[in-house]
Amino acid sequence: MKKRPILLSICSITSLLVMTSTVSAQDLENGRRAFRSCASCHSVDSERSGFGPYLKGVVGRPAGSLSGYRYSEAMKAAGAGGLVWDEAALAEFLSSPKKKVPGTKMSFGGLWTTSEIDDLIGYLRANP
Repeated sequence: MKKRPILLSICSITSLLVMTSTVSAQDLENGRRAFRSCASCHSVDSERSGFGPYLKGVVGRPAGSLSGYRYSEAMKAAGAGGLVWDEAALAEFLSSPKKKVPGTKMSFGGLWTTSEIDDLIGYLRANP
């Protein structure tokens, strides 16, 4: 009798793990799709800047810190003031770049949904 609840628990945990890994894969795909709107200015798979700085390894990087890229004074000041691109800071910036860093030269208006922002951050995190 006691083996049955344990078996049900193991089955429940296994099902949860399978569902979680499926959701994570889907989120990365959604993040990759969301990144398409960024790809005209940024790269995520190389350390080569274009019109915007490359975003490979951006999670955990201080703002305005890539050598060789000409950041706005506002972005350099934000980084000097301690802004680090953690998930919370990226979420704020991706929802409204000019609100998070007034004076940024980034012309992107921001993403609208929390899920799209979360998926994009997950995609950026997957490209260290």
